[in-house]
Amino acid sequence: MVSFKHVAHWFLLLALTLGSALASHAQIVDDSTKVLYGPKTTRVIREADLRRDSTRGVLIDTSLVRWSQARFWFHDSTFQQDLGTVGSASRPLLYQPNLALGARLGRNVFDRFAREGSQVPFYDSRSPYSFFRYIQSSAGEQVFEITYSRSLKKNFSIGATYERIASNKIIGLGAAQSEALVEHNAAIFFARYQTDDERYHLLVSLVDTRHRTPEQGGILPLGSDTTATGKVNLANLFVYDRTQTNLSYAYNTDDRDELRLFHSYRLLGRGVTAYHIFDVRRQYNGFTDNSLSTTNGSTNTAGVMVTDGQFYTRSQFNPSLTADRVTYRQAENTFGLLGHTDRIEYNAYGRYRAASLLETPTPVPIVINGVAQTQTSTQHTNYNQVFFGGNAAFNYRTIYAVEVAGEYLPLNGYNSLLGEYWLRGRIRTGPLSAEVLTTSYAPDLTQQRFVGNHNQWDYSENNKFANTQTNQLTVRLQQRLPFLADHTLEASAAVVNITNLIYYQQFAGSTQLQGPTQLTGDNANKQLLIGFARHRFRVGKVFVDNQGTYTQGGDGVGLRIPALVTESRVYYQTYVFKKALLGQVGAELYYQSRFR
Repeated sequence: MVSFKHVAHWFLLLALTLGSALASHAQIVDDSTKVLYGPKTTRVIREADLRRDSTRGVLIDTSLVRWSQARFWFHDSTFQQDLGTVGSASRPLLYQPNLALGARLGRNVFDRFAREGSQVPFYDSRSPYSFFRYIQSSAGEQVFEITYSRSLKKNFSIGATYERIASNKIIGLGAAQSEALVEHNAAIFFARYQTDDERYHLLVSLVDTRHRTPEQGGILPLGSDTTATGKVNLANLFVYDRTQTNLSYAYNTDDRDELRLFHSYRLLGRGVTAYHIFDVRRQYNGFTDNSLSTTNGSTNTAGVMVTDGQFYTRSQFNPSLTADRVTYRQAENTFGLLGHTDRIEYNAYGRYRAASLLETPTPVPIVINGVAQTQTSTQHTNYNQVFFGGNAAFNYRTIYAVEVAGEYLPLNGYNSLLGEYWLRGRIRTGPLSAEVLTTSYAPDLTQQRFVGNHNQWDYSENNKFANTQTNQLTVRLQQRLPFLADHTLEASAAVVNITNLIYYQQFAGSTQLQGPTQLTGDNANKQLLIGFARHRFRVGKVFVDNQGTYTQGGDGVGLRIPALVTESRVYYQTYVFKKALLGQVGAELYYQSRFR
C-alpha cells in the first residue's frame, strides 16, 4: 500500500524542480522578448526605398497624430472635395500637377480609396507583425483594416491585408432605414525576399479592390422648397430626413486588380544596381441604371412623380435602361540602373507599356422576326508606348543639394509629333529650396472618346485636343526655429502657368455634363498664385498644428479651387496606466472658402 503522504512529498519535489526550470525558461524568453521584439525591431520597407538603393527600411509609425483626421483614413491624404459621405466620389481640392503620361483611363473619382501596388508596405520583423484599426461613426460610416505579416525565414516574409470602407445613405429613399450607400472591399497579398548578402531583393504584391456605390444624382427640390419668386430655398435642402433624390436605381462600380513585381541586383556594390519592374493591372468601370421609365419615389415641384430617365438630357441607345461599361488593361515592363552614395544618387530607366481599352456601351433594343432582343456593339483599342526617364541628385552634407528628374514619351499615338514629358529641377541650400517643373501631356482616354447612353463625344481622330502644358516655379522654406523649442515653420510660394487646359463643361443652364472642352485663344492661358504656410509647436504635453493654403486664380473657367483652405489642430497627449497606453484628446477646425 502506497502512503499518500509519501506520494505528496514526491509530487512537491517534482513540482518545485519543474517549476524552477519553467521559471528559468520563462525568464529567458521574457528577457529575449524585451531585447528582440517590439516596435523598434519591426521595419517597413517600400519599393521607393529600394529604388533609392536603401534597403534597411524605417521603423513603424506608432504615433496617434493622424488617426483622428478623416483624410488620413484613406490612401490619398490630400484635401479632397467629395459628396459628403465616406467612400463617395471625390477629387483633389487644391491644385496638383499631373505627372502621368501616355495612355491612362481617366476615371479617377475613386482613386482615393484604391491602393497602388507601388505603395504597398512590406515588413521586416523578428516576430509576427499585425496591425488593426476600426473607425465607426454614428451615421454608419466605417473604416476597417487588418494586416498580418510574418517572417518565414530570416530573409523571407509574407503578409496579407484586408480593408473595408462603408457608409449609409443620408438623403433620399433608404436613408431613414440606414440603407447602404458605399461598399468597398480590398484584399492585398504581399511577399518580400532578399539574399543573405543583401545584393538581391524581391517585392511582390497583389491588390484587388472592389468599389460599388449607388448614384443619387443630387437633391431634387420639393414643391414646398420653392419660394414665390421661383427660387429654391437652399436651407430646406439641408433637412436630410425630408429630402429626395433625382436617381434611385443607378449604380457605379469600380473594380481594380494589380499584380506588381520589383526585383533588383547590386552589380558593383551600391554604385550600380540593376532592377526590373513588372506591373499588370485592370480597371473596370460600369454605370448602370436598370429602370429609366419607372417612377423612383420622388416628385417634382408640381407634385408629379418622376423617373430616373427624366434626370438625363437624353437616352440615345435605350430608353429603358443604361449599362455603360469600360475595361482598361495595362502591362508594363521597366528596366533600369540606379546607384546611391553619400554624395551622388541616380536612376535611369526605360519602360514599355502595352495597354488596351474595351468600351461596351448600353445595348440597343431591336426586334428580329418579331422577337425583342438587344444588340451590343463594342470598341477595342490597343496602345503600345515606350518611356524614358530617370533622376540624378548631388548632395553635399545638409548644406547643398541639386536634383534633376524627368520622363519622356516620344510617340504617344495621339499627338505623335509632340510627345509628352515632365521635367523637374530642384536646388536646396540650408532651409531654402527652389523648384522648376514643366509638363506637357495629352488628354486621357476618357477625354479623347466616350460612348454612353446619355453622353457621347469623340476627339480621338478629328478635332484633336492639343497637349496641356504647365510651367511651375516654387520656393520653399522649412526651418526649426532655434530660439523656441519644438517650433517648426514651413512655407512656400508658387506661380503656375497652365496652357490649353482640358476640363468638363455642362450644358448651358443645366447641371448635366456636356463633355470635355479645351481653353483656346485668348483664354488658353491660366495663372495660379499659391501660398502655403504651416506652423507646429509643443508646450509640454500640448501640441498645436496650424496650416493654410491660399490660391489666387482658381475660380476661373475650367478650374474649381477655393481661395482659402485652412486646418488647425490642438491636442493633449500623454501616457496612462503606467505607460501601458498612449492617450490623446483634442480638437480640430477645418475651413474652406466658397467656390463654384
